[in-house]
Amino acid sequence: MVCRLPRQVAWGECDPAGIIYYPTYYHWMDTATWALLEQVGYPAARIRAEGWTMPTVDTQCRFVASPTHGDRCTVEAQVTRWGRSSFVVGHRIVHADGRLLAEGSETRVWCRYEAGPGTPLRSGPVPVALKTALGS
Repeated sequence: MVCRLPRQVAWGECDPAGIIYYPTYYHWMDTATWALLEQVGYPAARIRAEGWTMPTVDTQCRFVASPTHGDRCTVEAQVTRWGRSSFVVGHRIVHADGRLLAEGSETRVWCRYEAGPGTPLRSGPVPVALKTALGS
């Protein structure tokens, strides 16, 4: 299962030279991960209502090329590895002309708050239904 999230580089996502400011890629990857889960029936509201969260514990990004203000891109996201309570989401950011702009990953952990929001987290197994929906 691949989520393809269209993006257009906005003025506020650029540095003074008019090229994409690198944290934008991390923001887009996070947004694409949440869109991927929503696509298979696990929107943020459901995850929160069931007392779960999925903090990022590792992230990386390789920058290949820089789009500029107004460029259209697509962020592709898919789970590339499953653990018991963790998973890795791989990302590719592609310009509308087909050029690879960046690729990266996020490692997430499926966690529950011990006694509600703001309390310590405990990891738990990723739901089998979620793994199945995302093609484990």
